[in-house]
Amino acid sequence: MFTQRTYRTNRRPLAAAVLAAAALVATGCSPGTGIPGPGDSSGGRPAARGTALAAVDALTVKGRAPRTGYEREKFGRSWVDVDGNGCGTRDDVLKRDLTGVRFTDGRCKVASGTLADDPYTGADVPYVRGRSKVDIDHVVALSDAWQKGAQKWDAETRRRFANDPLNLLAVDASANRRKSDGDAATWLPPNRAYRCSYVARQVAVKKKYGVWVTKDERDAMKRVLGGCPQQKLP
Repeated sequence: MFTQRTYRTNRRPLAAAVLAAAALVATGCSPGTGIPGPGDSSGGRPAARGTALAAVDALTVKGRAPRTGYEREKFGRSWVDVDGNGCGTRDDVLKRDLTGVRFTDGRCKVASGTLADDPYTGADVPYVRGRSKVDIDHVVALSDAWQKGAQKWDAETRRRFANDPLNLLAVDASANRRKSDGDAATWLPPNRAYRCSYVARQVAVKKKYGVWVTKDERDAMKRVLGGCPQQKLP
């Protein structure tokens, strides 16, 4: 028979185990691993100020509105010269993102070049004007923005959004077509090495223009950025 003293001694390890289990739940960690559990990619620690992960919490979370009324033309004529440098936005992005650029007119119209280390696939993609395998992608798709606030914007704000270099990347055309108008909850680049930068750019664009996110999208953003918690906004 156990004595009263023996009972109290054996009760201490049990109490410690209960407390340890409670601590694991509180921090969102899996037992014995020290890594975040499925519900919390940050490990229970607040995100550092100025990081993309912290910025996710500044985004409004709402349901997706209907796509009704969306047309590309609602965002203005494609690739206008918004910065007044005499070149259209498409060519400005090609000049920024390609290497070995050659021009048809000596200054603006990009004739050829190479998209080295394409952000979406990691491959080198050749660009030749007129038969291009390179697209200029809206990182936050226009249709996605339309369903998350842009339908209430004035025409000038939509035009700026569609031509903002922050929201534009030269990418592999086939990967871009597969992305379509997906958000972070439905599509991420196959190139895993770029996912943190990709999601950080989406967060930056949505924060700048007040585009909201769905709950699933916010959770997906946090999962990706939880693996790179020091990632800055572009």
